[in-house]
Amino acid sequence: MKVTIENKKGLNKDLKVFIDKKTISSYMDEKYEEVKNTVTLKGFRPGKAPKEILKKQFGQAIFGEVLDKVLKDTSTKALQENKIKPAGQPKIDLKTYGEDKDLEYIISVTELPKIDIKSLENIKFDEFKVKIDDKEADKRIKDIAKSQKNFEEKDPAKIANEGDLVVFDYKATIDGKEFKGNEGKNTQLELGKDLFIKGFDKQLLKVKKNDEAKVEVNLPDNFPEKELVGKKAIFVCKIQSVKKLKETKIDDDFAKNLGAKDLNNLKELITKQINEEYKNSLDSLSSRQLLEKIDKIKLDEIPENLKEQEIKILSQGMKEEELNKNKKDLEKKAIKRIKTGLILNEFGEQNKINISEQEMQAEIQKQLRMMPGQEKMLQEYYQSNPSVLANLRGQLYEEKILKEIKLKAKPNLKEITKEEAEKILKEENEKQMKEEHSHDHSSGNKVPSSEKASSQEKTKTTAKKTSKVKKVSKK
Repeated sequence: MKVTIENKKGLNKDLKVFIDKKTISSYMDEKYEEVKNTVTLKGFRPGKAPKEILKKQFGQAIFGEVLDKVLKDTSTKALQENKIKPAGQPKIDLKTYGEDKDLEYIISVTELPKIDIKSLENIKFDEFKVKIDDKEADKRIKDIAKSQKNFEEKDPAKIANEGDLVVFDYKATIDGKEFKGNEGKNTQLELGKDLFIKGFDKQLLKVKKNDEAKVEVNLPDNFPEKELVGKKAIFVCKIQSVKKLKETKIDDDFAKNLGAKDLNNLKELITKQINEEYKNSLDSLSSRQLLEKIDKIKLDEIPENLKEQEIKILSQGMKEEELNKNKKDLEKKAIKRIKTGLILNEFGEQNKINISEQEMQAEIQKQLRMMPGQEKMLQEYYQSNPSVLANLRGQLYEEKILKEIKLKAKPNLKEITKEEAEKILKEENEKQMKEEHSHDHSSGNKVPSSEKASSQEKTKTTAKKTSKVKKVSKK
């Protein structure tokens, strides 16, 4: 194989590839041998048909297959030997070809620009460490205790007040007649919440244990028997018990119920948990800083085909008038996204970063846990939408690359208070909202969807609270 590079125009190149007929013949002979052992021809034993007969019957089809294979093998090799990374699918133009002829063809290719990633090692970014006051852990523990309500029996002579828990059996009728779903046993209502049927629990105020109370309400819109919706029902309620709220004692037993060894251990775990919450949000901010710094790295040229492809993606849903009006802005955003994607991908390739199947499955399981009760639906959604999985892989790929860049870059370590963290995150969120508002059709600092890397998640305003969680992780 002989390869010569012609017509160099920036990133666009033509490679002239020449393969002598002797090489083509060797490919053909190999294919004839393969075919000879798989076809049965009348008058010949299996595997004994002469090449001339095979050529007469299958020559054209065999040459077509051989040509495809030769073009695939040699074009790939030609690009690799000349260290050309194509930006998109190369075009092949056949000049001379035939079973008993030399093969000559032209590869027209736009190559990816050469990228120097050494400058990434000198990038500076802010790395935050949030100092959590002991009072914050105490406050979080109190919030958890408040969310875990415990009730104890009231004196039977005491009446039910707002905030008490009333346990009762009931039987209901409409116009003196029973209906489907008209009975209930050990129904529990926290008075004042109005969570059963609107106006129901107010009518149980001042009841005592063993009382019988009549409650009149109109059946709600979400009542299962649609023909009864809105009708007045009379509930005869037999009060089994009245309970008052019992203050949750924050002690070692309380801590053990949450999965900690004791109260001190619970405080340590909660402090760590709060730190992690802020760290995750502030890490997203650091990643955004890195992306902004990466955007300032200069590339000599951007592949025109990638730019056109990205503009097409950014302008999806736009009318022609709107497209023409925003053409310059779209081109600017497309270049920014492509450049960021190319730099990240080059770093990923040189550092042999990839996303394993185990990492993908772990992320999918994480997503499923975030949607309790809808796991099956989400699993089916992923299975039937390969593009969604590709985007998820891209997101993980970018996160992994940015994490590696942070290890090589120069962090500016800042120890800040919780209040300072809140302020930083709030300002960052307002900044992003302002950017999104002024660029409705922009995808922000995302890298090209045509590349492996995808966009970073938006920085959250505040660290996510988890005071409602019943168990504390020991990890």
